[in-house]
Amino acid sequence: MIKFIPVEEILEVRNQVLREGKLKPDECRFPSDLNEGAFHLGNFGENQLLSIASFHPQNIEPYTGKGYQLRGMATVPGFQGKGYGNQILNFAIVYLRRQKVNYLWCNARKKALNFYAGIGFEIISDEFDVPGIGPHHVMYLKIQ
Repeated sequence: MIKFIPVEEILEVRNQVLREGKLKPDECRFPSDLNEGAFHLGNFGENQLLSIASFHPQNIEPYTGKGYQLRGMATVPGFQGKGYGNQILNFAIVYLRRQKVNYLWCNARKKALNFYAGIGFEIISDEFDVPGIGPHHVMYLKIQ
């Protein structure tokens, strides 16, 4: 079941999956987590939080209209590849379409490019490195 949840509920999964448990959960906050219009989704199954994603209002050049950035998408080990992340993104896309958002974009880890491409995102940047995390590409999805 996918639910809107407060950012505090996703910090542990962000730390576990995206930072390999190297930080304190509170250190896994993004400056934009509490911006007006930001929201966080959790996909629950087997009596636990299995997958998370955060969405922040943020435009990116050269695209026009209302844009949102996807950040901090993660699925708990042991549940990856079972569709939980795909379900969250599809839920978010439908929600964002109703909010009249034009596009969604993200800084995708190189190992997640195929996942995002399978949903319809396209690569719009050269590869770049995020220090301490690794290679990324900016990806874009037109919503409407």
